[in-house]
Amino acid sequence: MELQIKPLTEEYVDQVCVLEEEAFSMPWHRESFLEMIQNKDACYLVGLLENVVVASCGLRNIVGEGEITNVVTKASERGRGIGEKMLLKLMEEGYNMGVEAFTLEVRKSNEAAIHLYEKLGFVTEGIRKNFYEEPTEDALIMWKR
Repeated sequence: MELQIKPLTEEYVDQVCVLEEEAFSMPWHRESFLEMIQNKDACYLVGLLENVVVASCGLRNIVGEGEITNVVTKASERGRGIGEKMLLKLMEEGYNMGVEAFTLEVRKSNEAAIHLYEKLGFVTEGIRKNFYEEPTEDALIMWKR
């Protein structure tokens, strides 16, 4: 099975919602994904194995700064390099949109994600106290400049 990476379309929104609900304590709602599809300053990608969504991630271009959102890989598919492939493609799309630097927030306890972001050149530049809820936790603010 080879990973296919495609732009998010309405066809995949329900699967992305399920993926988010499985992974996050406060998942986005369907409407938020539909808005991302329509936003010319946004890019949202899905990773597919045999036409089933196993990963997704998004990017908003805010005046040349790319805010990366909602990076998720299905639990059963983690550790296979899917997240890395997704983020590399997302950053490529970001550069094509005029993004010059990327930023994201990550739970400070999410060691696997932090390791991946550091591998891709992100550096921790700050902390957002109590950023996450359910459970309450600080977020690391990471940048790739």
